[in-house]
Amino acid sequence: QVQLVESGGGLVQAGGSLRLSCAASGSIFSITARGWYRQAPGKQRELVATITSGGSTNYSDSVKGRFTISRDNAKSTVYLQMNSLKPEDTAVYYCNARTAATTSKGLPGYWGQGTQVTVSS
Repeated sequence: QVQLVESGGGLVQAGGSLRLSCAASGSIFSITARGWYRQAPGKQRELVATITSGGSTNYSDSVKGRFTISRDNAKSTVYLQMNSLKPEDTAVYYCNARTAATTSKGLPGYWGQGTQVTVSS
């Protein structure tokens, strides 16, 4: 089992920046990939960015060039630096962690409780 706790959300004006953090605990040695997803009201949850245990990153086209995912292995923490924020970035942001076991079973992995990001125009 993996537990995830997010922090760092809040209210920011368009063009501003925020940094989200996601601390993992439990069976962290089994994690193969970490990621950030978001869900706006009335919309499906969507991928924002992922980072594998090998350090490879992937971003959705909507955030590429503005958001950066990074990690601190010593702290078992993944970050999402969000710059040049737009009102359409407003959503609940969820941290995700996958393991070999969840991937092999076709499961989405473990989720944090979510943190609200609101960008005002």
